[in-house]
Amino acid sequence: QVQLVESGGGLVQAGGSLRLSCAASASTFSINAIAWYRQAPGEQRELVAIISSTGSTNYADSVKGRFTISREGAKNTVYLQMNSLKPEDTGVYYCYAKAGPKTSSTEFQYWGQGTQVTVSS
Repeated sequence: QVQLVESGGGLVQAGGSLRLSCAASASTFSINAIAWYRQAPGEQRELVAIISSTGSTNYADSVKGRFTISREGAKNTVYLQMNSLKPEDTGVYYCYAKAGPKTSSTEFQYWGQGTQVTVSS
């Protein structure tokens, strides 16, 4: 019902920037929120940033002021602009969406395949 395709990961030096993209396609479902999570080796997956269908955003304290999540108009494409990257930002970044039938309050969770971000010191 919902497919998420991520792109934009890579290798960057500390202080550099990257932009991740997540293209979400939904057939009959309404996408209520899209988020980026990340998982470093040996660590739990953590929320980085989330944007709702109304445009409200929330960020992890560790990325506030450096990362910006945005949504492209009516398209379900979400970007994560990452500036002033630090080695501790290294990890696999996953796109996540909450979606459900337009006529129901039921929600389902969807994950992308993940994209690697590596920040060298």
